[in-house]
Amino acid sequence: MSTPYLTRRSQLETYFDRTAVEAWSRLTSDAPVSKIRATVRAGRDTMRATLLGWLPQDLTGRRLLDAGCGTGALAVDAARRGAEVVAIDVSPTLIGLARERLPAMVGPGSVEFRVGDMLDPWLGRFDHIVAMDSLIHYQAPDIVRALAELSLRTDGSLLFTVAPRTALLTLMHAAGKLFPKADRAPAIVPVTEGGLRRRLAREQALARFAVERTHRVNSGFYLSNAIELRRMPPAPVESGATR
Repeated sequence: MSTPYLTRRSQLETYFDRTAVEAWSRLTSDAPVSKIRATVRAGRDTMRATLLGWLPQDLTGRRLLDAGCGTGALAVDAARRGAEVVAIDVSPTLIGLARERLPAMVGPGSVEFRVGDMLDPWLGRFDHIVAMDSLIHYQAPDIVRALAELSLRTDGSLLFTVAPRTALLTLMHAAGKLFPKADRAPAIVPVTEGGLRRRLAREQALARFAVERTHRVNSGFYLSNAIELRRMPPAPVESGATR
C-alpha cells in the first residue's frame, strides 16, 4: 500500500493503543459515558446490526474477516451465527480487550483474534469481509486500493463504511474541536458516495464486484455510510455447435 496509508495506519495504532484506550474501552462496553459518546455508541450499535443484517443468517462453515475489529463485538455476533471469524486490529490493546471479553461459548462458530494489518494476504481467503468504521480515516484513493486488495481474497461480499461528506458532518467536526480530548475521535476523512462509486468503477481489481446496497446511520455525533460490494457470478458461457 501507499505511504499515506501506512502513515495513517501508524497514527491509528498510536491513538487506539495509547491515547484513547480508556475512552474506547468504556465506549464499547456498558459503562456510563458522556452524552456525546452515548450517541456514538448508539450509532455504532445500529451500524453493526445493519452490517450483520446484510450477511446470511446462517453463517455455518463461512469464513469471515472482521477487518479492524476493535474490541470484537461484531466478530462474536458473527460466530454465534456459525461463522469462522478471523478478527484483526492494529491495536494490541484493543485485541487484548477483545480476548478478555470473548465469551467462553460463542455458539457454533469460532473467533481468532490477531494483531496486524487487515490487508495482510497471509490471512487467507474469506466468504465475507466486514470493515466497519476502519476505513473512515483514509483518503478515497487509499480506501479504494484497500478494497481492491481485500477483494482479491473475497468470494462473496465485502461490507464497509465510509464517512459521508455532508454539511452536518463538517459542522460536527468543527464543533468537536471544542470538546475535551477524551471525547474526540481520531480524524476521519469524509468522502462523497458518488465520487467513491466512480473510483470503484475504475478499479480493475473490483471489476467483478458491484454495489449491492447502501445505508446511512445518523445518530448524534455518529454519521457513517455502509456500502455492500458483492461479487457477481461469472457470465454464462453460450454454447453452440459449429458445422
